[in-house]
Amino acid sequence: MIRHKSGFVNIVGNPNVGKSTLMNGLVGERISIITSKAQTTRHRIVGIVNTDDMQIVYSDTPGVLRPNYKLQESMLNFSESALSDADVLIYVTDVVEKINKNDFFIEKVQKVTAPLLLVINKIDLTNQTELEKRVSEWQIIFPQAEIIPISATNKFNLDYLRKRIEEHIPDSPPYFEKDALTDRPARFFVTEIIRGKILMYYREEIPYAVEVVVEQFKETQELIHVKAIIIVERESQKGIIIGNQGKALKKVGVMARKDIERFFDKKVFLELFVKVEKDWRNRDAVLRNFGYKID
Repeated sequence: MIRHKSGFVNIVGNPNVGKSTLMNGLVGERISIITSKAQTTRHRIVGIVNTDDMQIVYSDTPGVLRPNYKLQESMLNFSESALSDADVLIYVTDVVEKINKNDFFIEKVQKVTAPLLLVINKIDLTNQTELEKRVSEWQIIFPQAEIIPISATNKFNLDYLRKRIEEHIPDSPPYFEKDALTDRPARFFVTEIIRGKILMYYREEIPYAVEVVVEQFKETQELIHVKAIIIVERESQKGIIIGNQGKALKKVGVMARKDIERFFDKKVFLELFVKVEKDWRNRDAVLRNFGYKID
């Protein structure tokens, strides 16, 4: 009988350390949206890598932060749940963040019994002496961890990290179909692409007050027809999203449509609408409806 390995590899860490870039590098597909803004990832996003004798289920989680409203509480729930169901845990930090940032979460990671790989990202931004100092500091905090310096953007040392992950994966039959790339439906990636463009195009608080809901996803052989609603919290935000004579919304729509076409490799007809849902980030029922985990 052929030996088969399967396991869940969960990626956690603070905002902006490069978790989504790392996830996409390991999976080989653009599963997680990447922007320079914190709180880009709001859900646990799964990417699945299959070979004949192995299935690795990667999970990208929201950046850890002390919650200011219920949406952020839900995001922290996703990150904390990733500590309990990992076969391998990857804690991502980088060469610029403070070592003790969000120490409440570090204390939880210290109690994890799964194999722990501590990844120090963005090593292209430092020198050997500083890197060695940082490795020593992290070794004190996580004595059980193997520390692996990488540059996710430049794909430096990803092959070694991948090798170490594979060595920790337990014997198990596959958890998903062998041709599966993710556990998320197609419309989820449409919402993520649109939200990614909003994060890039609008400034300050606007992107964080936005949710995207796909109301219609119809696929034919030639075309995908998407109707999506951009949810905001206030009328003033709706005006900013739409812009003068609808120009801002149109620009976001064009950018998003091009990325959706690349993602699905098919022509897309995208309709965008904007709707006000007052204070949605603090309303349990609305958050649950959007797929967030609320205690």
